[in-house]
Amino acid sequence: MIVRREQITDRAAVHAVQTRAFAEGPAEPVEAQLLGALRECDGWLPALSWVAEINGEIVGHNVCTRGHVGSVACLGLGPIGVDPLNQGLGIGSALMHAMIGAADVSGEPLIALLGNPAYYSRFGFVTSTEIGIEPPDAAWGVHFQALRLSAWTGTITGTFRYAPPFEEID
Repeated sequence: MIVRREQITDRAAVHAVQTRAFAEGPAEPVEAQLLGALRECDGWLPALSWVAEINGEIVGHNVCTRGHVGSVACLGLGPIGVDPLNQGLGIGSALMHAMIGAADVSGEPLIALLGNPAYYSRFGFVTSTEIGIEPPDAAWGVHFQALRLSAWTGTITGTFRYAPPFEEID
């Protein structure tokens, strides 16, 4: 498996992976739609869109986009998807480790995400409110998590805001 930055030529394969990863019926999953909208917004960070490939085929993808806590720039992670035929092989973990390393080296203070605490705690994520970060929607509770990176100063508090396309999700 190779984990690398997404290239423009990967877009169709990435869209297909996200579609298969979140498919629940004939309609295009919201995560695949969200990815397209994120690519068009100011919060898109090309250096933080990663793919996993096996034998030249893209089998996983994750992305961080610009988020904020007050006026402090942070990162919002998601969507992250792995092709269902390749789940359970460590692809999601490899993508997470690559993303965390890239974000840390870039000098970002924080990554936030909405997801399963049992899964994301293995990467150091904690319930966001434990470190003074409120979720965009209070109903998300323990599922809204944050990871402090090396540039974290401990002075960031407030409500996390994702890139605008997240606010348009139904």
